[in-house]
Amino acid sequence: MCGIVGAVAQRNVVPILLEGLRRLEYRGYDSAGLVTINGGLKRVRSVGRVESLTTDCAAQQVHGHLGIAHTRWATHGAPSEANAHPHVSGGLAVVHNGIIENHETLRKQLKAAGFVFTSETDTEVIVHLLEHHYRQSKDLLAATQAAVAELQGAYAIGVVSEDAPHRLICARKGSPLLIGLGIEENFIASDVSALLPVTQRVIYLEEGDVADIGLLTVAVYDAAGRKTDRDIHVSELSADMAELGNYRHFMQKEIHEQPRALADTLLIAVAQDHIQPEWFGFDAADILNQVNAVTFLACGTSFHAAKVATYWLEEIAGIPARAEIASEYRYRTSVPNPDALVVTISQSGETADTLAALNHAKSLGQDKTLTICNVPESALTRASRLKFLTRAGPEIGVASTKAFTTQLAGLFLLTLVLAKLRGRLSVEQEKAHLAALRHLPTLAQQVLALEPQVEAWSQRFANKHHALFLGRGVHYPIALEGALKLKEISYIHAEAYPAGELKHGPLALVDEDMPVITIAPNDQLIEKLKSNLQEVRARGGELYVFADGDVHIEESEFVHVIKLPGGHNGALSPILHTLPLQLLSYHAALQKGTDVDKPRNLAKSVTVE
Repeated sequence: MCGIVGAVAQRNVVPILLEGLRRLEYRGYDSAGLVTINGGLKRVRSVGRVESLTTDCAAQQVHGHLGIAHTRWATHGAPSEANAHPHVSGGLAVVHNGIIENHETLRKQLKAAGFVFTSETDTEVIVHLLEHHYRQSKDLLAATQAAVAELQGAYAIGVVSEDAPHRLICARKGSPLLIGLGIEENFIASDVSALLPVTQRVIYLEEGDVADIGLLTVAVYDAAGRKTDRDIHVSELSADMAELGNYRHFMQKEIHEQPRALADTLLIAVAQDHIQPEWFGFDAADILNQVNAVTFLACGTSFHAAKVATYWLEEIAGIPARAEIASEYRYRTSVPNPDALVVTISQSGETADTLAALNHAKSLGQDKTLTICNVPESALTRASRLKFLTRAGPEIGVASTKAFTTQLAGLFLLTLVLAKLRGRLSVEQEKAHLAALRHLPTLAQQVLALEPQVEAWSQRFANKHHALFLGRGVHYPIALEGALKLKEISYIHAEAYPAGELKHGPLALVDEDMPVITIAPNDQLIEKLKSNLQEVRARGGELYVFADGDVHIEESEFVHVIKLPGGHNGALSPILHTLPLQLLSYHAALQKGTDVDKPRNLAKSVTVE
């Protein structure tokens, strides 16, 4: 949510800023704007898409060698031009991601000092506070350091002044921000994808850092104001990895990238003949040998991955496991277990609720921590002792697809490692699991070949307003994920239940207008699941069943069956059954005519609480 881009160069930075914003559109936003310094301060803001801002900039012939830009996802104040960033005051301009928790107190103080507010945002207090300090110090760096010292909450900010045409200041606390290094030009962004067309060399700022950036120099100061060195990283991503290619939407592209993403994520394991704790860090064996339970902290789709992992861990590794919704965990009284492994799961590694939950767990004395994440050098990976990087590549669509299945792949590897350390894997089982993982990308490709059949089903969803998803056992969290995908992008209200719970309430919802989507693997619960399906048909419900190839369910006018290739795929079945649910949601959304990649009211990386 929200995006920041900034640049200082010897060329016109407006195209760089606009292209950076375009590459951040996936994060979710409702307005956009930029400021350039060119003999003065020029601001352009627009409600709606970056395309509108681009048109306005061209019409006004905006130009400059220094600038900052922003896409806003509304928190304080409705989407409007007045609330859009950048905010300006006394020749200064600011863009901001995050939430300033003490903005009301600061607003009162600044109003009393004579500052006039023109927006409803918490961000506007930052720019007035900056001007207040700038009047005293006459130095942009000193003013920024003094201003951020008064802020409570989370922020990533970019600051420019018409008095300093080649100077860009930035700061971060609780929200991601990085510096891009060029040749006689430098940049800032909230996500490396925004800068890939101009550089792959980046510096990730730490908590409390403030940076002073010029054409040739970058100086970083830590939270105590001391000048410090931060490592330079070369991004593994390339500019074309975030391009749409021949697909209609990024979500469709990312669904079809899953065989490759799974292969890349599992390469560290399948290239070897033995399960190794070092997949999770050089000292993973020492840490994992000490744990007696696992607690997962995650939000949204990542929480569903955690739920699947609890089934795997208890069945295969024989270790107690529970999944906690990160946004709830730190606000309830829990019983800490210092010997539990605390696992955080996040696509971005910057999810504010998950990061706060991790810090809370550590404050309770739970210091055995692991993050499963798609972004190197993210806040969560830096805050955890162990880490596992999923190799999904950039995920642009707001509704997570390849990030989810690669998270499951990483969690299954964790399950195998813990099972081996606890003496619960025979040599034959170890070899069988590794062989199954090697074959997984091929199976995923075969499942995705079912897309035409799934697309045909989706036409029946064009006039639907509600749907029910059913699964049993380890496939219940996959039903939850299927329901989430459908509601996220098609706006069809969807719920998921364990199929055995139908008779305990949800059956009251079933009628001819309520499609019931069911996951039917050929496992030990298949006969009980068939009985649940009969309960649906007896109430006039219409069934859409994704079944293993060797499951016999008779099709009829109101019972539709798509069979996945082959028979039951054991513990890896949840990963494969996820894929057709993603395709169903995607094509149902097309039938509904919604904005698939940028669904209303949602953001990709939720960096505020």
